[in-house]
Amino acid sequence: QVQLVESGGGLVQAGGSLRLSCVASGIAFSVNVMGWYRQAPGKQRELVATITSGGNTNYADSVKGRFTISRDNAKNMVYLQMNSLKPEDTAVYYCHRASVISKGSSWGQGTQVTVSS
Repeated sequence: QVQLVESGGGLVQAGGSLRLSCVASGIAFSVNVMGWYRQAPGKQRELVATITSGGNTNYADSVKGRFTISRDNAKNMVYLQMNSLKPEDTAVYYCHRASVISKGSSWGQGTQVTVSS
């Protein structure tokens, strides 16, 4: 059974930092593109960042220079370091995986990030 479990969300003041973590199980982690998405109230879910097994990254323009995605293939973990947080970063953040072989994909349950002004 595939599971993605996020942690690290919380309440932080504007300008602060948070680090999100996601642990994956039930998958061949190294053949999956891992990503973070977010969904704010009343808005559609949007891409935040993705990372391939080889470490190639992609970021939404809104987070470039502030957020860093990384992964540890040995630990089946993906991280999102978020710095210089803004109130508009407030959302539920979801971990996502997409297999480059089977085309299967999965979502985590989400973790709330709230940035106060």
